Amino acid sequence: MPVLMRILFLVICSLLVPAALVAQQAHVTRVRWARADSVAACYPGHAVTDLKVLSDKLTLPLSTDAEKFRAIYTWVCTNIEYDYTLFKTNQRQTFKLRDNPAALAAWWRPFSQRVFRVLVRHHRTVCTGYAYLLRELAHHAGIRCVMVHGYGRSGQVNVRGEGHANHSWNAVQLGGQWYLCDATWSSGSIDTSLGIFIKDYNDRYFLAEPALFARNHYPLDTAYLNLREKPSLHDFLYAPIIYSNIYDYKAMPLIPSTFDVEVVKGEPVMFEFRKGEGAVMDRVSVRKGTLSEDVTVVPVDGSDDRYCFDYTFNTRGRQVVHILIDERYAWTYTVQVQ
Repeated sequence: MPVLMRILFLVICSLLVPAALVAQQAHVTRVRWARADSVAACYPGHAVTDLKVLSDKLTLPLSTDAEKFRAIYTWVCTNIEYDYTLFKTNQRQTFKLRDNPAALAAWWRPFSQRVFRVLVRHHRTVCTGYAYLLRELAHHAGIRCVMVHGYGRSGQVNVRGEGHANHSWNAVQLGGQWYLCDATWSSGSIDTSLGIFIKDYNDRYFLAEPALFARNHYPLDTAYLNLREKPSLHDFLYAPIIYSNIYDYKAMPLIPSTFDVEVVKGEPVMFEFRKGEGAVMDRVSVRKGTLSEDVTVVPVDGSDDRYCFDYTFNTRGRQVVHILIDERYAWTYTVQVQ
């Protein structure tokens, strides 16, 4: 136990990332996961005091590394809860001591031990704990998995400005190729108004498409973008805000490419986006305030996956504009109408 505690402490405090290999998309994402998920469901609430024992239970019944990692991922996401209290405590102290690294390091030592105790005793943690568990359980199964540290982006965090490295996730090597995943965001969400975690497992962030993943994850080591053409941190921070629903459609905004947009009253503005192959969109709409207006979407000439629509703003001023797909939030702009 003391050894495991020291390992977790070093992991939480460190922002060092090993060099990554060039990643690719591959056949692994087409594997059926029912068997792996059923194995994960056999061990609800299993202790995390001996990760080798847990890893063996989750992986020995399965034949491929992809299935083994899926069982590990599903178990972590469905059995570990996000601890909002720990998150807020860390956030407050990190901000308070941001100009005093020595004091911050001194505060981290007892806090990291608290994080470890909460994880072991109550199955609650923060993002680094999720990433740590995935890495260690995968290691015991002979699967190479690393922790990735960087910027997580939402409607409240890392919008414009210089950015704040605030999140951790994983890269895993399967079949000689690298994939990205985020167990924290797959496990559920936080209701900030109530300060509680809402357990709601989804696999949108499991072996995610790198181009989509890069819309709300930006690693300190950009090798872990897993993209040949890498966006800059500035591009990331100033892009439209996206929501997890886009993963269901493999959709992403292309034009306008920035969160802040200036347009002229009465002149049509073209919005262009990409949609994944086979994804079905029954309805696309523009929402301003409480009012939504359906738009007509047409394919972009010469493209199999790009679509566009025109929209005209008839009221001057600054407006928050949401693009909805099938009445679900997809991405958001702020529009200044001249």
